Amino acid sequence: MKLEMPSLLITDDDRDFRETLAGVFESRGFRTMLAADGQEALERLQVEPVHLLLLDMHMPRMTGLETIRRVRQLQLPLPCILLSAAMDRTIEAEARAAAAFGVFSKPIRLPDITSAVKAALLQCYGWAG
Repeated sequence: MKLEMPSLLITDDDRDFRETLAGVFESRGFRTMLAADGQEALERLQVEPVHLLLLDMHMPRMTGLETIRRVRQLQLPLPCILLSAAMDRTIEAEARAAAAFGVFSKPIRLPDITSAVKAALLQCYGWAG
């Protein structure tokens, strides 16, 4: 199956941040969906095709790390990238143990996040943009 327009689910409780990221990726030809927390992200995953999940760590109801763990329990072959303004070695180690594709501190530079998304889509789907 050829991936024409990758779908990204951007999950962050900061509306401005997730809308900014959506604009960045939409201008690069991606389809974006938004969720305010991990629970909402899991609900979206049940009804819409998603190729990559971008998540903030600290959110109400369900953290980004908890969401990644649930995605793995559901056996969804979905690359997940975790972002956190309060990154530490424990969060990073736990995210890697949960098979996160990438782990980044906020604020993140746009070239870093766009490169990580492209690398994940290339590795997981053979999508080269």
